[in-house]
Amino acid sequence: MLKDLLSDIVKINDVLLIVRIGGVIAEMRSNSLNLRQKDSWITIGDNDGPCHMHVDTNIVTKAQFVKEQKENRTSYHIRFFDKEGEKIMSAVFSKMYDDNMNIKPDRTKLYTELFQKYGSKETITF
Repeated sequence: MLKDLLSDIVKINDVLLIVRIGGVIAEMRSNSLNLRQKDSWITIGDNDGPCHMHVDTNIVTKAQFVKEQKENRTSYHIRFFDKEGEKIMSAVFSKMYDDNMNIKPDRTKLYTELFQKYGSKETITF
């Protein structure tokens, strides 16, 4: 199910895949990313390209759909966690608001449809 969820995420334009380890943050925009799996490893992006990531399916144990209320907006993202409950990656839906800070219904629809496809549960275990 992890591969299916990641595959669906990378099909959506303007989702930032964010990995944070210590003092390093890596961000990849989902636009036109390839996804494939070999054994327990899912590769996102072109292995020979300038940027890609490898995700160990043995390490990622759950994902959480999160709508987080900020001061003047709501952020939409999916967080991925390891066996110890540590967040290891996020998929952040960007470009959710227009220039006047009005929410874009077509962008929220993408998030909602993905949430519904995976059972309308805030937390999914793999």
